[in-house]
Amino acid sequence: MVITVAFESGGASAARPWIELAKPTHPALVDVEHRVAELYEMVNVPMAVWIDEAGRIVRPAEPSGASDGFRQMNRETFALAPEIMTEYGRRAQVYKDALRDWVRRGAESEHVLSAQEVAARTLGPSAADARAHACFALARFLAENGRADEAHAHFAEAVRLAPENWSIRRQALWFESPEAPGGPKFWSAVDALGARRYYRPVRMRGLDAI
Repeated sequence: MVITVAFESGGASAARPWIELAKPTHPALVDVEHRVAELYEMVNVPMAVWIDEAGRIVRPAEPSGASDGFRQMNRETFALAPEIMTEYGRRAQVYKDALRDWVRRGAESEHVLSAQEVAARTLGPSAADARAHACFALARFLAENGRADEAHAHFAEAVRLAPENWSIRRQALWFESPEAPGGPKFWSAVDALGARRYYRPVRMRGLDAI
């Protein structure tokens, strides 16, 4: 079963337009507290975790076919060049084909990882990560209760502690400026990466070299 989860502190009303646009035929949940992100080490979207019928993770959190191609977006029109769109489509297809192979073949699929491989790919939260999530939760609580000035410092500390956690960073920006979640501050943070990646590489045949 496919289940999608929106990391959206703004709640169902903020996520609804995107869910309705996608017209999903599967359960589409809204994670107001970002608990799924914290528990499964999801630091960006879209990311996916594969869990088998026994409840065992067979692929830990990874970008589900996404790439850094969006960084070449026209920031006024939000358009991407045709070749970038084609590459996005190819990557999405490779990932979906791998997922279908797992559904058909189960544990025999080449994409299923052993328990040892899953453990090796699962970093586990550092002390900084744990503190970042705590700061983010506190900041969200303060912001939701009309204490935006106090919330700002805790959002900033969460981002400082976990700078590569774009789930936290984007939501912090949304609280500061909900009308422009992809505004100048977001692009400034992306540009500051330089040659570093926005999305982690996906270690899957057909994707890991890109």
